[in-house]
Amino acid sequence: MMGLFLALLYGEGRGEKNRIWEGLVMLERMLRTFVPNYTQTGDPAVRERYGVLAGAVGILLNLLLFAGKLLAGIVTGAISVTADAFNNLSDAASSVVTLAGFRLAGQKADAHHPFGHGRMEYLAGLLVSLMILLVGVELGKSSIGKILHPEETELTALTAGILACAVAVKLWMGWFNGALGKRIQSNALAATAADSRSDALATAVVLLGLVITHFTKLQLDGWLGLLVAVFILKAGFGAARDTLDPLLGKAPEPDMVKAIEDVILSHRQVVGIHDLVIHDYGPGRRMMSVHAEVAADADILEVHDVIDHIERELGRKFNIEAVIHMDPIQIGNPTVDRLRELAAKLAAEIDPSITIHDFRITAGPLHTNLIFDVVVPYDVKLSDEEVINRLKEKLRQQDETYTAVIQVDHSYVL
Repeated sequence: MMGLFLALLYGEGRGEKNRIWEGLVMLERMLRTFVPNYTQTGDPAVRERYGVLAGAVGILLNLLLFAGKLLAGIVTGAISVTADAFNNLSDAASSVVTLAGFRLAGQKADAHHPFGHGRMEYLAGLLVSLMILLVGVELGKSSIGKILHPEETELTALTAGILACAVAVKLWMGWFNGALGKRIQSNALAATAADSRSDALATAVVLLGLVITHFTKLQLDGWLGLLVAVFILKAGFGAARDTLDPLLGKAPEPDMVKAIEDVILSHRQVVGIHDLVIHDYGPGRRMMSVHAEVAADADILEVHDVIDHIERELGRKFNIEAVIHMDPIQIGNPTVDRLRELAAKLAAEIDPSITIHDFRITAGPLHTNLIFDVVVPYDVKLSDEEVINRLKEKLRQQDETYTAVIQVDHSYVL
């Protein structure tokens, strides 16, 4: 197992690659033993078992590390070692939170929570992140006290051995949680993996400081403890950001948006889409809505049947519940096509990222009403009113009989 740690740290040589492969085989065996149907990672029940496995391993190993480091801290009198021990105790508590989060997330939907409990996994990851930040703050305060009031520390062979083993165990835990997190796309496990890697680095720094102090008598304990606190805080902030994003409602990945667009537009009855929205209620629990543009003169029964088929197809391919709204548009009318292209061109002149959709006209004896929606991305600096007024003025400059009726939309995808 030590070869796996060295491979993760130092290189890509042939021997190291073989050891990594051995580690992956060991992981496969563990998953086959403890996680039935472990390859079906989209199944909430399977995700729950992944989380329970990660939580149980984390609780056991972190409690053992806490006991070992606490003993080492008492022997050496080093605040950095004792603080590192309590960091592992908080990690054990974090593993309890992770385990509980996956268990709660695995509950089925009910009358009060019709979209399930999947977001409990995100909340568990956020709570783990907050616990990491709390440990970092407390360790920083203790380290500053040790800098102001230094005390002698003593390094023994037992202490060095305990800390070296702790580094190896934490590196393995970082790899283990990271591998599980990638398999099930879990921010909670990714946060735990980041915490474990930070802990390994922190413990290595503490051990190095004790060795330097032992041979040079330089009092580095407090300074190294402060450095460890910085590493822990950095990991905590990063993990918190990753778990907050899905809770706040982040934009879906561009690759997924493109794949959904390709499926919908592969049907000839659909000539365009807009207003795509994807709601994330936890891993494997997503809903989406989108407007599909269809020809206004098409057979409504045929189009409705196609739309139903697309909704089922999206559900099968992306494990997502889809709702598609039909928007009838005029197709093949030269006047409408020309004015649509003109409106799109003038909108792009205001900002290249601005687009239009749902374009139609009503022509009268004195005025031609151009009715359409304009999509303004959130990073456009102009207000909605400024976009509308500028676009109306540009159209009026083309022809004074053009009267624009514009509705502003904002894109929910990148």
